[in-house]
Amino acid sequence: MSDRPACYPPPSTALSARTAADRAPLLDVLTSPVPQGVFDSPVDGRHVLCLHLGTPVPVSYRADGHQRSGVRLHGQYCVVPAGSSTRWVLSQPARSLLLRLTPSLWQDTAQSTHARGAGLAPAIHVRDPQIERIGWMMQAEEHDAYPSGRLFADSLATALAARLLTLQSRRPPHDDTRGRALPAWRLRRVQEYVEAHLDEPLSLLELAAVAGYSGSHFKALFKQATGVAVHQYVLQRRVERARVLLLQGGQRIGDIALAAGFSHASHMARCLRRVLGQSPSELMRDAADAGRIVH
Repeated sequence: MSDRPACYPPPSTALSARTAADRAPLLDVLTSPVPQGVFDSPVDGRHVLCLHLGTPVPVSYRADGHQRSGVRLHGQYCVVPAGSSTRWVLSQPARSLLLRLTPSLWQDTAQSTHARGAGLAPAIHVRDPQIERIGWMMQAEEHDAYPSGRLFADSLATALAARLLTLQSRRPPHDDTRGRALPAWRLRRVQEYVEAHLDEPLSLLELAAVAGYSGSHFKALFKQATGVAVHQYVLQRRVERARVLLLQGGQRIGDIALAAGFSHASHMARCLRRVLGQSPSELMRDAADAGRIVH
């Protein structure tokens, strides 16, 4: 059996422990080497999707007690449920993008769509454009040190769980939140909480708890009430806070970025250009020009 990939958490810190899993994000991503020869995928306390990266690689694998052969293609994925492993025999080294999904989110998604008791089933060499897009977006977020924040990753996690459930059941999940919106008083509570904690790394489950709903229910109800996804709403509020602080002046751009909840100044600049069509320096210059005109 091959050595454990160097990038993968060692057993002592892996997310198999309940306490670690409770603190972990709903979804995280690793790029893992897969060595040539016999390789047992590391046992994880999370559900793991392995997306193949790069050129096709002939492999054999053990599934349902039988040895089978196939070819791993770029973008194809396999599902390794929490606590299990898959044995591979690779003809050459390969790389995988590992998406690790917390089991509690899967259970919450299954319950909210009336698929109670549905466990995540193992799968080999599956291709799905929606899951690929989620994988590439998570890879880009990880590469840039998660500039969009935890809320965006949480939203991708809920989308991934819902898509896996749909593919596994072969039918769209029943959504009992359709046509319903977050009650006004609950929405106001969430909005006030966001304003008070805008400079902190907000999470989907955190805001769902403020509203008094599960994560998957809250996400749908919030969008129905506001017309935008949770992470988009928070981004809009951060852009507005940054705009106000920039117009007020007297602070460094880096300090303003942190006060508005952005990970760094360049991330704030990208968001301001996308939402407002102006850079931080342009906003500050406009404010200075307006001040000169007034005086």
